[in-house]
Amino acid sequence: MSKLGQVVESIENYNKFVLDQVKRARTDKQFGRELLGRWNDTKAKIPVTRTPTGVPLPRLALPEIDEPGEIARYLFGEGLPGEFPFLNGAYREMYLEPIREVESFEKNGETVAAGVSPAKSSKARQPLPQAEEPTRLFSGLMLAEDTNERFHYLTRHQRTHRLSTAFDGPTLYGIDSDADGVFGKIGEGGVAIDTVEDMVRLYDGFDLGSPNFSASMTISGPAPVIMAMYIAAAKRRFGPKVIPKLRGTIQADIFKEVQAQNETIFPIEASLRFLTDMVEFTTQEMPRWYPISISGYHIGEAGSTPVQQAAYTLSNGFAYAEMFAARGIPVDQFGPRLSFFLDCGLDAEYIALARVSRRIWAIGMRDVFGAGPRAQLFKLHTQTSGRSLIAAEFKNNLTRTAAELVLAYMNATNSCHSNSADEPFTTPSEEWIRLAAHGQAILLEESGIFRHTMNMLSGSPGMKAVERAVEAAILDEFREIERLGGVLAAVEDRYQRSQIQNAAHRYEQQIYNGTRPIIGLNRYRDGDNDIPEVKLARTPRKKQQLQVDRLAKFKKTNADKAKRALDKLADVVGRGENCFPALLEAAEVCSLGQITGRLQEVVGRFRPMV
Repeated sequence: MSKLGQVVESIENYNKFVLDQVKRARTDKQFGRELLGRWNDTKAKIPVTRTPTGVPLPRLALPEIDEPGEIARYLFGEGLPGEFPFLNGAYREMYLEPIREVESFEKNGETVAAGVSPAKSSKARQPLPQAEEPTRLFSGLMLAEDTNERFHYLTRHQRTHRLSTAFDGPTLYGIDSDADGVFGKIGEGGVAIDTVEDMVRLYDGFDLGSPNFSASMTISGPAPVIMAMYIAAAKRRFGPKVIPKLRGTIQADIFKEVQAQNETIFPIEASLRFLTDMVEFTTQEMPRWYPISISGYHIGEAGSTPVQQAAYTLSNGFAYAEMFAARGIPVDQFGPRLSFFLDCGLDAEYIALARVSRRIWAIGMRDVFGAGPRAQLFKLHTQTSGRSLIAAEFKNNLTRTAAELVLAYMNATNSCHSNSADEPFTTPSEEWIRLAAHGQAILLEESGIFRHTMNMLSGSPGMKAVERAVEAAILDEFREIERLGGVLAAVEDRYQRSQIQNAAHRYEQQIYNGTRPIIGLNRYRDGDNDIPEVKLARTPRKKQQLQVDRLAKFKKTNADKAKRALDKLADVVGRGENCFPALLEAAEVCSLGQITGRLQEVVGRFRPMV
């Protein structure tokens, strides 16, 4: 039985354990009293906060139960927020506004403070320390300085700077901007990054070592090279002591590339080796960095069902954990550095998809891999569904994204990106990307849905029904992957890819036959088929030529150093050693295309399986 098979067994055994605890609580009077005492003690210690209108609310909402069996079912089957198996959240508190020493509200025109005289209520008006916003802002367009300008625009009103970077096509494939046939693609759909100098420009003006800054880079095939360039850029600006302070994540998920997105540049085994080399280095040297974001978002965007997205993402995650452990990296070192990325659409499964994923991951990591509490956490970034955005009557996309944001935060995501309404046409404009960011601010700061109470929307009968159905379906997918020999064998058999393609075909059929309603497209359309006038974001030829000229100058300046660095890199790879330190050296003087080209000479190129 592979590790994935053991995970299935561990989930089944844990569910039996929960039922046993329920029965024990109902038959063992002492155990039942202990649970009831713990429950009552927990409830008694929950602080009370007040809404702006003065309504008192508990800071944590718990079900009104006093029967020991149901208490056992909640505590062991779900867990309090921040407690195993983390169904209700990875952390004890998320999104909540800071608790005030004095809760005050307006009544009959006067400020009234609970438990103190009105004269002392001014304390409530003092500014309070704010937690980090979960909003992550995503951008990538034209050249590095253009994306940098957009980053500064987006973060103008953010306390913390959490930036996600989209790269152009040549960069995603590890190709230089001066390669044959790519000129017109430079800076299109993402930012062009060829050298460490571009990386310096990209994050200019941001304090990369600050605890209030984190960078996320959406790239997988050449991820170790881009990661090395990011480190090199940080060292140029802040010196080598900044390396342990760097905070963020790089996607680096090779399995999802083969299964869904196609941006794979080395053979699978070599890709996984380079990834593990990077993970080994960053785990030791960069304790605040997440060296892989195990990504279901692109699986979902390729057409999978929500269950397939979660099942393939989780199984990929367990496969990476097995691979890193086999390298000799302790699970409690790499486990806390794993992160996940799911989309959030409008299907019913999204009511509980992330909640269930968090529970499965925690149980599997604890019981199969022996992980401690920090390595059990399913740390999740969510992006609203790009596939749900429709060009027809595209302003409806604002409503779609708003509904998806509610679902994402109901699932206690750790960070979130909201898509822009104009994305079916172009790279988002400033107007629409600002509205997308404000959607999250309205939900988290202006509304009271999440800012006063944890578990505000959790635990409804419908949510529980979805949880049970989704967990059962994910385990069925695990069993099929296990039958095929595990994740890598299933990938080589094209199992995940074929299932995603089948699901995508069904999805399109449902749209065209009307069984999947899309408002403004196949239902309630006003008859106007005209495409709206939307300004397209295009990279001017002058900018594209500037990128090529800069690259030529960099290559000429560093020609001798680049040759020595590439020779050393090839030698290290050939000897089977960890190549990431040599990559760091090469990133200082070599372009992205030079590095990937030389690596391909040593390990070969990716060839799609037929």
